[in-house]
Amino acid sequence: MPTILIKDDLRRSVEAATGGQMTVLYTATKQPTYMNVFYRQNLEDIDPELGTGVDPAFIVNGVEKSELFIGAYPGIVKNGELISLPGVDPAASRNFDSFLTAARACGPGFHLVTNAEWMAIARWCRKNGFMPRGNSYYGRSSDVPLETGRRVDGAAAGTTTGTPRTLTGSGPMAWRHNNTAGGISDLCGNVLEWAPGYRLMDGEVQIIPNNDAAAHTIDLSRTSTLWKAIRASDGALVAPGTAGTLKYDGIVAGNTGQHGAPRLSDTVTIRHGDAGQDSGAGYASGSFESLSVKEGLNVPNIARILGIAPPGAGLGSDGIWVRNFGERLLLAGGYYSLGSSAGVFARNLSSARSNVSGAVGARPAFFL
Repeated sequence: MPTILIKDDLRRSVEAATGGQMTVLYTATKQPTYMNVFYRQNLEDIDPELGTGVDPAFIVNGVEKSELFIGAYPGIVKNGELISLPGVDPAASRNFDSFLTAARACGPGFHLVTNAEWMAIARWCRKNGFMPRGNSYYGRSSDVPLETGRRVDGAAAGTTTGTPRTLTGSGPMAWRHNNTAGGISDLCGNVLEWAPGYRLMDGEVQIIPNNDAAAHTIDLSRTSTLWKAIRASDGALVAPGTAGTLKYDGIVAGNTGQHGAPRLSDTVTIRHGDAGQDSGAGYASGSFESLSVKEGLNVPNIARILGIAPPGAGLGSDGIWVRNFGERLLLAGGYYSLGSSAGVFARNLSSARSNVSGAVGARPAFFL
């Protein structure tokens, strides 16, 4: 169990500097990790149209949590543990399972930031009228080019060669979730972040209920029996493959890159040209806010809460990418060259769990 009650000099100084927004926890091997405290919220306080009751991000294995601890920065793997530190090159070029193992190595309660947690933060940002920017164009913001961070390769912001990731937390306050120095940094751009608990399986939307994906020993494997589909008619969680569940379509055949726009539906067709294609195959993309919905399809609240469908307007041009062949895990937030399509509501569901890229990282989180 990490040290959370005894204040040492580092924790005391971090909490004082950020007005208590940020704290320091210690991992199983006593490494410090900088975390933001994110307090429990009710759906009706964020958006009454989403329903009432505790946000599912604060329910783990049926137990309500009063707060979550979210990595203040994208993680770095050090001594086999995924920790959150300022001023470092965020870890990249690891697949999902590698990052998951590093997060859990920190000790019980530690996990990868889940989709439920990510969406709770994103909806908080929308509610409070500030959508954080970030490294979305080779070390600078594509929306406000004067906003820059320190590139890990030392090159000038905007240089389209080299390694354009930025050192964690090196951008301005506008790159933090609440526009203050103590906010959660780099949720927009820099590196895509694995966010477990939501996937596509041959186009069918599947989730791990509530925030159970944060549990330390939960089975998040491809073959786990814990994955549930969502029945469109009433939002009930049902066995994968049940008729009438939420799916994405809009994929076209071929191996020629991006095609068309995705659509939320209750049916899906896997075109012949996509069969067996794990990279480079046709995928659908578009603006998440303008995601189309099959005519007459009911979109249950759970789909809006978990970012399967947009929760409403005001999401800017944050993008969505889907591929409906095989298992596709969620990568959130966008990366350093995505431009205006990066953002806290950006949703990438086109990559297999084996994907390894210099533009893909992860962020630790913790719950008591």
